[in-house]
Amino acid sequence: MKNLAIFILIALLSACASVVKIEGDQVVNERMAVKLSEAWNKVDFPGSRQPYEMWTQEGFSLDHLRFWAAIKPGQPLMTPAAGAVSMGDKAPRVPTFAAQMAPDQLVNLFETMYSSDGSLVKVTKVEPAAFAGEKGIRFEFAIARKRDDVQLLGVGWVAVSKEELFAATFVAPKLAFYPVLLPKAEAVVRTARIKS
Repeated sequence: MKNLAIFILIALLSACASVVKIEGDQVVNERMAVKLSEAWNKVDFPGSRQPYEMWTQEGFSLDHLRFWAAIKPGQPLMTPAAGAVSMGDKAPRVPTFAAQMAPDQLVNLFETMYSSDGSLVKVTKVEPAAFAGEKGIRFEFAIARKRDDVQLLGVGWVAVSKEELFAATFVAPKLAFYPVLLPKAEAVVRTARIKS
């Protein structure tokens, strides 16, 4: 019964989602510039006030590229959907950025976010890497999605500049979409730059 309720909620959100084709120069949260060499689809959910932008190539349930720009200390990386917690269930942990977080703590924010729906998340690699023109971290992870048991792979980039978090993640199903779409996502991420 619980899975049916989750499926219905996802179907309703999908029907209400606003999808707009985007190309060329884009600015995320007025603070991070990104250049697109090919079109992506920007997804917005009415009434959802997420602190990230979500883009997709094939549809947000198949792949998504998320960007966070200028997340301040004390600000969460996600806002749980209204009605997402059933009566008697424990509310999911909301990953919240704090100043002076160590690299493993930054990665843990995203691990917590992607596991908030009960999915199993395993970080498989963490390494230093530049992101948005700053020293940062690149990390890889695997997700066993709870609602349908689909195996997903993900990659993330995160940097902190002047006590603000800038990040991107890309997630897609392991077998079909991830190997095909990862180069497209990486090409976009390489263009990210923090605006003054």
